[in-house]
Amino acid sequence: MVDILRLICGAIADFFRPRVDLQTEIIALRHQLNVLRRKRPERLVFGNSDRLLFVWLYRLAPGILNVLSIVKPETVICWHRRGFRAFWRWKSRSRAGRPKVPLEIRNLIREMSVANSLWGAPRIHGELLKLGIDVGQTTVAKYMNRWIRPPSQGWKTFLCNHADGIAAIDLFVVPTISFKLLYGLVVMSHERRRILHLSTTEHPSAEWIAQQVTEAVGWELAPQYIIRDRDRAYGEALNAGCGQ
Repeated sequence: MVDILRLICGAIADFFRPRVDLQTEIIALRHQLNVLRRKRPERLVFGNSDRLLFVWLYRLAPGILNVLSIVKPETVICWHRRGFRAFWRWKSRSRAGRPKVPLEIRNLIREMSVANSLWGAPRIHGELLKLGIDVGQTTVAKYMNRWIRPPSQGWKTFLCNHADGIAAIDLFVVPTISFKLLYGLVVMSHERRRILHLSTTEHPSAEWIAQQVTEAVGWELAPQYIIRDRDRAYGEALNAGCGQ
């Protein structure tokens, strides 16, 4: 009884509604019947055309949400928002930009970089400008041939490979009980972390340090590399002594 009264009241209210709203509701109801008549085994499946029709009817007359029965009004609103985002994504797509570099110019850049391995992007860019090819330097750097060089050895690898020819020296200060300062020099071999020489003095000089390094080596083969800090006490005499 309540449904019948609701139907009668709705029919009376339809006389005072715009004709466009009535027509859109009729189209929505008819399309719902068409969807129900399809042979679907379990659940209703809406195609893109169905979603587009419901969204267009909702855009034309939002009141059709009250007559939808096979689809939730929230679903139609979600379809409308999704279509709105897709439309403006398509509308705001990038239509312009930097023109593409022709294939002939890209191949020419690669050939020039391969034939002249020491040329950088500025040099190749200048040569292209001389030929009347107006391209940017960043474009040249983008299409240049990438040389794959073997990685250089690290500090740890260097020490492992040359440990037998490396010695380290260090000059340190020792305060005495009489408030004097003694300067100690230690020479250590990296091969087995063995201390080769240890001596002290009150007045260190470059000649004295060079003499201590020479005495630390003795008659053995001098180390090929000496690791030290930038103390000015070493001076040029140490380099000359090591060269001898």
